[in-house]
Amino acid sequence: MTIIYCDGACKGNPGLAGSGLVVYRNGEKTFMSGAFETKGTNNTAELKALLHSLKIAQRLNEKVLIKTDSNYSINTITKWAYTWKKNGWKKKGGIKNLDLIKEIHNLYDSLHKKITIEYVKGHAGIEGNELADTMANHAIEHKITFWKKIV
Repeated sequence: MTIIYCDGACKGNPGLAGSGLVVYRNGEKTFMSGAFETKGTNNTAELKALLHSLKIAQRLNEKVLIKTDSNYSINTITKWAYTWKKNGWKKKGGIKNLDLIKEIHNLYDSLHKKITIEYVKGHAGIEGNELADTMANHAIEHKITFWKKIV
């Protein structure tokens, strides 16, 4: 099984944003990366980290466990989006980041039988989460604007 930790970071909200992830295959770190945006939010950074984790999962022929410290991302993609979709992608007050949410939810929905998304407490000394956070902040500090392809 592959385990992917993903995290987002933001300097100002909105502000400079970064997303990071760490991939463990067979218990070993096989990949760490991050991506930077000049204008993002905490939520968009978390969602984009989840999106890239799902894209990696899509390429693998095995079960994948994705761990994130963002309950917002988990609930948005695995719960709330089903209701919004049923209601024509509408909710009272509107849906922020709708295009991004649709893209992630559609990918999640196509993969949900082979992936699990699990909450992990942030800043609690969990190696994968700490490294994903480091990669997100590294992307901001060094303005790394791309994701490296790993699989």
